[in-house]
Amino acid sequence: MATTREVFCGVISQGVAPYFFIMDERKICSFFGHRDITVTQELYNATLAEIENAIRNGCRIFYFGGYGDFDELCYQIVTQLKTSRPELALWRVYCVAQERYLTKKVRYFNRENYDEITYLVPSFNGWYKSIYFRNCAMIDESHYILFYAENRENSGAYKAYRYATTRRKDKRIVNIWDSLFCK
Repeated sequence: MATTREVFCGVISQGVAPYFFIMDERKICSFFGHRDITVTQELYNATLAEIENAIRNGCRIFYFGGYGDFDELCYQIVTQLKTSRPELALWRVYCVAQERYLTKKVRYFNRENYDEITYLVPSFNGWYKSIYFRNCAMIDESHYILFYAENRENSGAYKAYRYATTRRKDKRIVNIWDSLFCK
């Protein structure tokens, strides 16, 4: 059994164009949540506990889409853990929604805040839908997926949650919204 896999990633590192690289079998965790939320201590604690659980289960690579307050909360927690526990060798990976973003400056995130930038080749090309299909590609690549998604049909986070629950095989899916509000 191979211990490495070849993954296409558009990595921007000092102006280098996208290329293939070998990534070891560390597990991937991704995050999806509503754009506007109120971060309470209870939400922070629940999210921290789930991220620590993901790390205990082998996750060392964390995928971020960069949209919204829940994503920002998860980014802050992973960054704190990366700083306080460097032996874990955590990687923060920003997943762009369109390949052209690999070479352009994107206004809503700072490239220097991430260890890697990637494009996961979704199956659709169009702005709004490209975000949905980027989310699907992130889910497909992930082993552990954290959501903060209320059951709202018009919510991108909830649509991603519904997609993830159809792809359950070998994935740990946690909706923190449910654990906080559906007791």
